Amino acid sequence: MKLIGIVGRKDSGKTHLVVRLVGEFGSRGLSVSTIKHTHHHDIEVDSPGKDSHRHRAAGATEVVLASDTQWVLFHRCSSPPSLPELLQRLAPCDLVIVEGYKQLQNLPRIEVFRGSDREMPLARDDAGIGAIACEPDRVLPAATRHLPRLDLDDTRSIADFILSH
Repeated sequence: MKLIGIVGRKDSGKTHLVVRLVGEFGSRGLSVSTIKHTHHHDIEVDSPGKDSHRHRAAGATEVVLASDTQWVLFHRCSSPPSLPELLQRLAPCDLVIVEGYKQLQNLPRIEVFRGSDREMPLARDDAGIGAIACEPDRVLPAATRHLPRLDLDDTRSIADFILSH
């Protein structure tokens, strides 16, 4: 499984890029899974009042909600799951795109940067970021100009970059 991280500041367009990349890689015949890290401590994807929600509220450690076409596992944890733990739960695939997990220096990452002129890219202080995806006319600080620059709107080129690195 090849891994790539997509990081950036809040509202920079990370999810929009991930969705486009999933479609691009899928059109190339690759199987893609994603992991989305959030800073929200309580994630609620189940509906209060539904049976599966009631199972969890009663204290079940794990609840599987299954239909004829998909299933989801709700797992209660006492400490934040690590990326390797989450990867072990995924079915084999060609590529995993990880959105978030800014602090994982050993994960190859692309930064989506749309900051104001006063904001600095995360890559300035993070050697684990290997490229910056931004608008073509964006002026980047000198401290990040050594990194490959990817046109944020050119999904195909970003996908090519990911596959070649």
